Amino acid sequence: MTSSNPTVVLVHGAFADSSSWDGVARELTARDRDVVSLANPLRSVQGDAAYLRDFIAGLGTAVVLVGHSYGGMVITEAASDNDAVKALVFVAAFAPAPGESALELSGRHPGSTLGDTLFAYPVSSGGNEFRIDPEKFPDQFAADVDPTLAAAMAISQRPVTEKALSDTLSADTAAWKDLPSWFVFGDADKNIPVEALREMAKRADSKGTREVPGGSHAVGVSQPRDVTASIEDALSGL
Repeated sequence: MTSSNPTVVLVHGAFADSSSWDGVARELTARDRDVVSLANPLRSVQGDAAYLRDFIAGLGTAVVLVGHSYGGMVITEAASDNDAVKALVFVAAFAPAPGESALELSGRHPGSTLGDTLFAYPVSSGGNEFRIDPEKFPDQFAADVDPTLAAAMAISQRPVTEKALSDTLSADTAAWKDLPSWFVFGDADKNIPVEALREMAKRADSKGTREVPGGSHAVGVSQPRDVTASIEDALSGL
């Protein structure tokens, strides 16, 4: 297996679905890149990462993993000791160290207003599930996205379990310690405080960090070219 023609695997996070990558996928396809978008189950870090590892194995190619938000937890877990993974790109995403969860990382710095917008309800598999109030979704998640599209995203959002957000990275070593990693995020993110995003990028010794002025948490939807540019940097660096 070589990294000369890696497949870009796009992994969405909580309160989104694979269509959130449509703009980025179009940009990459126009550049003749091989790209696929994973339907992330959003059930647990270890379970979602196991599914991603199976997906990667089925591709049979080298890959660059791109994670948005909670998807950063998943790609970090799935990339551990996985020779197929050549680089990581974190898009407004968590880049955890062992023992860290999405909930912990988002609470380390002030600024997130996500908690005030959530509905919680029990699920038959155990525990609770969260979704964003559709009326609050556009401002909270996608403030710089076209209002019509943001309203549609609110309707199609995929809920996430409390377990997924509270699960910690189980790998002994964070994959970003061994793999080149790039970061891109907006400076107006209301889900993950921008100081947390900056701190994670610095800790991971980011090979390149793009901070999008006015960018919301849905920066891949609103600014697909900026996100694509970071992915292209990762591909060019292999």
